[in-house]
Amino acid sequence: FQLQASGGGLVQAGGSLGLSCTAPGTILSVFWSDVMAWYRQTPGNERELVASITPDGTTNYADSVKGRFTISRVNTKKTVSLQMNSLKPDDTAIYYCWLKRGTTTSWGQGTQVTVSS
Repeated sequence: FQLQASGGGLVQAGGSLGLSCTAPGTILSVFWSDVMAWYRQTPGNERELVASITPDGTTNYADSVKGRFTISRVNTKKTVSLQMNSLKPDDTAIYYCWLKRGTTTSWGQGTQVTVSS
């Protein structure tokens, strides 16, 4: 499934950024059932889960981002977003959108987030 991510960029520590991911080719009624998430990866490390959101809106966050990041979805727009506040240099990574549909998963292209100290 095609996923298109946008957002990211360069920000100073303490600042905010927003990421967005859409599934343009997905039928709306199907998207309602998809589990969506954001992962991130830094050089030499495995991709790690940042936040996820289920079809009913249940969210889950990595301990390192709790209270600072918010994941949300707008099913009518087939979009999932990640609002990142109080950013830290440790949040610097490539962020990936992820979708789970049944037993199948798909990744969006990565988007770079760089937080300067």
